Amino acid sequence: MEQMKLRFNRFSENDMEDRAQTFREHMVQRRTVREFEPRPVPTSVLEDALKVAASAPSGANRQPWRFVVVENPETKARIRVAAEKEEQEFYSTRAPDEWLEALEPLGTDANKPFLTEAPVLIAIFLERYGVDVSGNRVKNYYMPESVGIATGFLISALHNAGLATLTHTPSPMRFLNKILHRPARERPYLLLVVGYPKADAMVPAIERLPFDTVVSRV
Repeated sequence: MEQMKLRFNRFSENDMEDRAQTFREHMVQRRTVREFEPRPVPTSVLEDALKVAASAPSGANRQPWRFVVVENPETKARIRVAAEKEEQEFYSTRAPDEWLEALEPLGTDANKPFLTEAPVLIAIFLERYGVDVSGNRVKNYYMPESVGIATGFLISALHNAGLATLTHTPSPMRFLNKILHRPARERPYLLLVVGYPKADAMVPAIERLPFDTVVSRV
């Protein structure tokens, strides 16, 4: 394979500490939002964030992610109807009691108005296998891990640009294939809701686990 010289920015230790602190202070303010303004999001901002996501590392560089940007109100309405149908089934019959108890402090239920209120939905699909120019199946590797990393890149990039997000995962999500005309080899991974939070938006007063609980040195 052809090689190219690595482009890598080297910083002084002081600059590294400043950059790490600034990024930390900004990112720890990120919260999941459920109340959105209808104000449109600049296309250039969305595209830059998606380019960041598409630059993520992946198994064997297969890049098994596909992002579908949904801004059409009618399409968002169809997605909401289908998602709320699955969520109603989840809350009424499928979810075990302990799961419902864990969700109770967050105040979630089967109603998902944010799916039509927010200006943008990004449906993220995991490509289970690729297809080459001859129509032959191409194996992908580490698909969930790769798409998960790309999704993290995307959420970080959108937050950095000043947008709020919500990760939504109704189960099952195969209705997204039908509504968005995606091939069967693509599996819905996550529905990312994107926009500006309402001025009076409220979020649960949750606490993070102590740093020493989630990080250890050996």
